[in-house]
Amino acid sequence: MTISDYLKELGKNLAHGYATENTHRPALKTLLESLDKSVTATNEPKRIACGAPDFNVSRKTVPFGYVETKDIGIPLDEMEHGRGPYGQQFRRYKDGLPSWILTDYLDFRWYVNGEKRLTAKLAALDGKKKIVESATGADELSKLLHAFYSEPALTVESAKDLARRMAGMTSIVRELINATFDHGSQADQKQLQYWLKAFRKTLLPDLDTAKFADMFAQTMAYGLFAARVHSLNSLKAFTRETAASKLPRTNPFLRTLFEEIAGVKMPDTFGWAVDDIVELLNHANWGRILKDFGKGTGKHDPVVHFYETFLSAYDPKLRELRGVYYTPEAVVSYIVRSVDHLLKSRFGKPRGLADNKTLILDPAVGTGTFLFSTIDEIHKKFASQGGAWDS
Repeated sequence: MTISDYLKELGKNLAHGYATENTHRPALKTLLESLDKSVTATNEPKRIACGAPDFNVSRKTVPFGYVETKDIGIPLDEMEHGRGPYGQQFRRYKDGLPSWILTDYLDFRWYVNGEKRLTAKLAALDGKKKIVESATGADELSKLLHAFYSEPALTVESAKDLARRMAGMTSIVRELINATFDHGSQADQKQLQYWLKAFRKTLLPDLDTAKFADMFAQTMAYGLFAARVHSLNSLKAFTRETAASKLPRTNPFLRTLFEEIAGVKMPDTFGWAVDDIVELLNHANWGRILKDFGKGTGKHDPVVHFYETFLSAYDPKLRELRGVYYTPEAVVSYIVRSVDHLLKSRFGKPRGLADNKTLILDPAVGTGTFLFSTIDEIHKKFASQGGAWDS
């Protein structure tokens, strides 16, 4: 299909007098696929009903972008400025999707990494609702689509940028889970209810569906981050399916969860967005990202300290409410050693923290930095007694 044929098809649809946004999708699908024979534009009603973009655009089954359609005449400027009924959706896609096109079938806007890259005004409607083609519109659209098809995978260069991209994608997962509870198939809803019960049993008994969606999305994203960090030296490709084996055995709940979601039990309504997070992690410059957690900053372990960075991008109010602020490891070490010294010098406990009658409490344990440092300090006292400390 040529661009001229595409406009004629839209004109026929409008002439019938009852065309809707969905009416024009077959014509757009044909156009998208005709300009590059290796490209497939998939329109999945099950996903769309739960808030996914209208088209998943892939090459050899590997997704590389999305297209979100609105009916002809919908004011895209208003949507782009976060106003109107689609403003919130636009912000979600802008922050979460690496490469996507917004269109009302005549006006096309391409966004990469949250920034508008190219626009093409193919045509407009006159007062009689007839399509009037722009003199340069066809060339502009051809240029936009070919650039969209050839855009390389985004590479993330810093922990802050990774947190921002992950936060946007995690927000999409959260909203899709909420929508699946309301509009998903019975099978998908049943699976989510099963996981909800597991979260209530293991974590919070009074968890409602909205808080579950938020907690599940965060657990999913951060679990993938942890698994990716632990697999950096592995020769095997990192996928959703391999993530479970990369998570520490010390967290059986998380490992069990990932073993389930790696298979067919992940609802397709949001599974595609989870796979996008995997792709993001696979295209991160880990050499540079891990430098952000070097000794000079006093925060060595990215799995421990990245959560504050992630949460500040994902939900800064929630971060403040939960008190998610890391303490630099040098400060933690100083505080722990000071407590050990005071126990010896002021409280008559010559073994300090290692005294078997010392009770250690950390009511705001967070990622466990203080607890870990305390155990490490105690362990040092047994360095010369190999048999006194369990392996």
